[in-house]
Amino acid sequence: MVAKLTKGFWPKTARIILRNRILILIGVAAFTVFLALQWKNMQFSNTEANILPDDHPATVQYNAFKNIFGEEGNAIVFAIRDSSLFTPSKFNRWNKLSKQLEAFPEIDFVVSTDNLKVLVKDNDKQEFVMETFIKSPAKTKAEVDELKNHLFEKLPFYDNLIYNSESGTIQTIAYLDKDIMNTAVRNEFILNDLADLIKNFEEETNLDVRVSGMPYIRTWNTKSIVDEIGIFIAAALLVTSIIFFFFFRSFRATLISMCVVIIGVMWAFGILGLFKYEITILTALIPPLIIVIGIPNCIFLINKYQQEVKKHGNQALSLQRVISKIGNATLMTNITTASGFATFIILDSDLLKEFGIVASINIIGIFILSLLIIPILYSFMPLPKDKHLKHLNKKWIDFFVDWMERMVRHHRIGVYITSVIVLILSIIGIYQIQITGSRIEDLPKNTHYFKDIRFFEEEFDGIMPMEIVVDTKRKNGAIKPATLKRMDQLGTVIEETSELSKPVSLVNLIKYSKQAFYNGIPKYYQLPTSQENTFIMDVARKSSSDGNLLESFVDSTGQTARITTFMRDVKIDRMEEIEQDMLQSISKFFPSERYNVFMTGKALLFLKGTKYLVKNLLLSLALAIGLISLFMAYLFRSFRMIIISLVPNLLPLVITAGLMGYLGVPIKPSTILVFSIAFGISVDDTIHFLAKYRQELAANRWQIKKSVYAALRETGVSMFYTSIVLFFGFSVFIISSFGGTKALGGLVSATLLFAMLANLILLPSLLLSLERSIANKEVLKKPQIDILPKDEVNLNDK
Repeated sequence: MVAKLTKGFWPKTARIILRNRILILIGVAAFTVFLALQWKNMQFSNTEANILPDDHPATVQYNAFKNIFGEEGNAIVFAIRDSSLFTPSKFNRWNKLSKQLEAFPEIDFVVSTDNLKVLVKDNDKQEFVMETFIKSPAKTKAEVDELKNHLFEKLPFYDNLIYNSESGTIQTIAYLDKDIMNTAVRNEFILNDLADLIKNFEEETNLDVRVSGMPYIRTWNTKSIVDEIGIFIAAALLVTSIIFFFFFRSFRATLISMCVVIIGVMWAFGILGLFKYEITILTALIPPLIIVIGIPNCIFLINKYQQEVKKHGNQALSLQRVISKIGNATLMTNITTASGFATFIILDSDLLKEFGIVASINIIGIFILSLLIIPILYSFMPLPKDKHLKHLNKKWIDFFVDWMERMVRHHRIGVYITSVIVLILSIIGIYQIQITGSRIEDLPKNTHYFKDIRFFEEEFDGIMPMEIVVDTKRKNGAIKPATLKRMDQLGTVIEETSELSKPVSLVNLIKYSKQAFYNGIPKYYQLPTSQENTFIMDVARKSSSDGNLLESFVDSTGQTARITTFMRDVKIDRMEEIEQDMLQSISKFFPSERYNVFMTGKALLFLKGTKYLVKNLLLSLALAIGLISLFMAYLFRSFRMIIISLVPNLLPLVITAGLMGYLGVPIKPSTILVFSIAFGISVDDTIHFLAKYRQELAANRWQIKKSVYAALRETGVSMFYTSIVLFFGFSVFIISSFGGTKALGGLVSATLLFAMLANLILLPSLLLSLERSIANKEVLKKPQIDILPKDEVNLNDK
C-alpha cells in the first residue's frame, strides 16, 4: 500500500522543484526572514537546568523546603587569605566593601565583619541583645589585632561561616534578592557592577579577592556558553569549508554548501526564538551541529550531480536524477539522524526535551534546504568544467576504493575475525566503566571562577548546599531539648565527614545563647543542660521577638528546623555513600514515628538528577535503535537486512564504550548523549549504501557480488567524504572549555570514524556472506526504487 502511494513521488518532486525555481527561492527567503524576526525572542538561560521532573520525590521535597525557608542558593561569597588584610587601611577598606555591597538594590543583606552581630545578655531586661562587633573603624594595628583575636578565639559561632581559624581567611557573604535569582538582572549585576566593584577594591589594596557561590558560578557559566557559540559556528564553518574545498576543488560548490548551512543556522536560531526556548549548554550546540550535519547532505547531492554530468553532460537530466535518486535516501538518513535527537523528547527533563525538539526540527529543515537550494542554484549556473570533476578520478581516491574492494573481496574472514576480537576487547572495557561525575567536573578548568571554587572548597569545605529538614510534627518541637540533642548528634556525624562542612543550625544558635548567657566565655559554647535549658530558652524566646534570631533556622511555628552544610566537589559514587551514611544516622537519631526528616539541597538534586538522566538516556538510546530498525524495515522489507544494517552501527558504539572503560572516561550525562547522537548519524552511511545496493540489484538482475562492488564504488567516495567532514566537524567541540562538550565532540568523532570503516568494509562483507537468499525473495523482485521517468525535465518549462 505504501509502495503504491509513494511510487513516482521523487520524480514528481524533481519536476515540481525544477519548474518552480524562482517561487521556491522566494519562499525560502521569506521563511528565513520570518525566522530571523524571531531572534528577538531568544534569551540565554538564567535558571538552573531542570533535570528531574516536577513530580519526582526529590523535587517535591526540595520545593517543600523552599516553601518554608526560601531559596538556599542565593549567596555570593567573597574571601581573602592574606595576612596583610589585618592592617588598619586594608581592614577598613574590606569593611567598606561590605557597605558598598549593601548599597546595591540587587543585594538583600550582607554578613561580614563590618556588620557582624555579637549576642550578649542584657541582665536588666533578662534577654539577649545583638551588639555590633565593630563599634568604630580601627585606627591602629593593635585595634585590628584585638578584633581579629576576639573573632577567632571568642566567637566559635562564626567559625567556618565568617572566618577560618586555621588559615586566617576572612569571608563576606552577600545574599542576592531572591526575585532576581533567575533573571537577566542577576547576570548584569554580577558581570558589570560586581565585577567593577571587586576590580576597584583589588587595585586599591593589592589584595586578591576570591568570589564564588551558586549565582556567581551560574552567571559566569552562562557567559562562557554565550562566548563559545560564536566560536563553534565560526570553527565549524571554517573546518567544513576547508575540507569540502579540499575534496571538490570548487569555489562554486563550497560557496553553495556554505550558503545552505548558514541559512540552516539562521533557521536554528529562529526556531529557538519561535518556541521561546532559552539557550542552554545543549541548545547552544545546535547551530554548529546543523553545519556539521548539513554538509554531508551537500556532499551527496553535489557529488551525484557531478557524477551525472560526467556521464552524459545533460544538466536537466543530471539535476532530476540528483533529486529523484538521492532524495529518498537523503530524506531517510536525515530522518534517522533526527530520530536520534528526537528520542530525547520522551524524557521528563526540560533541558533534553527542548534540545531534542529543536535539533530534530532543524535537521529536517537542513535537508529541505539542501534539496531545494542546491539543484535550483546549479540550474542557473553553467555546467561544471572538467577541472571541477577531476576529484572524481583522483588516484588516492581510486586507491582507497580499490583497498576497500580488495578487503571485501579477498579478506572477509579477516574482517570478521578482527571485528570479533575488537568486540570482545570492547566488552571487557565496558565492564570497567563507572557511572560517576561531579557537579563542577565539566566546568571550564582554566577560568577564574573554577579556581575560586577550589579555593572555597579548601577553606570552607565546599559551596554546594545540602539541607536536612527536621519536622518534629508538633508546634515548638524544634526547640525541645531532646530534638536539639538529636540534631547535635547528627551534626557531629556531618562534621566527621571530611567532604562536608561544619553544619549550621538552630543548635549553633542555642549554643551561642548559652555562651552569651555566661558572658561570652567560649568554653560555654555548648548545648544547655536540662537545668539551664528552661531559663536560657526563655531568654532566647523573648529576644526572638526583637532580633528575630530564630527565623533562619526554624519555621514560624517552631515545628520544622533545618541543618545546613556544604559539600565538596565529589564523585557521584562518593556522594551516594555520603547520602546513605546520612540516612542511616537520621534513622538512628530520629525515630520515624516522632520525626519526619529528609535530605535535600542542590548537592542532592545533582546526584538524583544525574542518575535519573543516565537511566533515561539509556532508554532513549534503546528507543533510537528501535525507531531506526522500523525505518530499515520500511526501506528494505527484510528482517535479515535490518540485522545486517544494525551490526556495523552498533559495533562502533560498543567500541567507543570499551575505549571509555580503558581510558577511564565515566558514564555521565555529557558522555551518554554520545551514543544516541552518533547512532542516528552513523546509520546514514548504511542507508545510502543499501539504497544504492538495492538499485544495483535491480539493474544487475540480482547479481549480489556485482551489485555490492558497484554500490561500494559509487557511494564509497561520498561516504568517505561525509565521514571525514563529520569527524573533523564534531572535533571542533574539542576546543570547548566545558568538559562535557569536549567529551561529546571527541567521542562522537571517534564513533563516526569507527562507523565509517564498519559501513565501508564490514557491511559489504556481511551482504556478500549473508544476503544471498534475499535476492530470490519477492520483495526484491519488485523493489521500491525510484526509477527515472521517461521524459526529462526542461529547466525552462513553466
